[in-house]
Amino acid sequence: MRVIAGTAKRIQLKTVEGMDTRPTTDRIKETLFNMISEYLADSSFLDLFSGSGAIGIEALSRGAAEAVFVEQSKRAMQCIRANLQATRLEERAKLYETDVICALNRMDGKKQFDYVFMDPPYDHELEKKVLEYLSTSDLLTEDALIIVEASLETDFSYAKELGFSIVKEKIYKTNKHIFLEKEA
Repeated sequence: MRVIAGTAKRIQLKTVEGMDTRPTTDRIKETLFNMISEYLADSSFLDLFSGSGAIGIEALSRGAAEAVFVEQSKRAMQCIRANLQATRLEERAKLYETDVICALNRMDGKKQFDYVFMDPPYDHELEKKVLEYLSTSDLLTEDALIIVEASLETDFSYAKELGFSIVKEKIYKTNKHIFLEKEA
């Protein structure tokens, strides 16, 4: 796994050993960032369920002003720190080693994000809990884009009830990305 583009292009990233995380493949990461890269400059990026930190690091490498990484696993957080150091992007990063909802609670009213990316463990409805929280929080800028990496079976039919519109869906062989915006 490596950084695809930007200031840290081609730098190899460490991954968390074991089966606790599921790193986004370089091909899927490249497709994702090709869709959003023109709007990343000077943005604020939130990477939830960060794993190795590869998504947030890619955002920083491509010009995001800051990235906040939220990961509760101590081993994964060590991996994120090592990857930020290897890419020399640590000064624009903030790390929360805690449960995602606790981190969101801590930031609410203090920060706002242009992008929220989440890749929670599949089929536990954690993305729904995060979207429920975000639907009533002050964490999103007016034009914020939420991107959820989920299993192909994950249902998002509840999104409209929470005040979100699905603006795009990208299907891959084994998973999908859902792009959501808050309805006006």
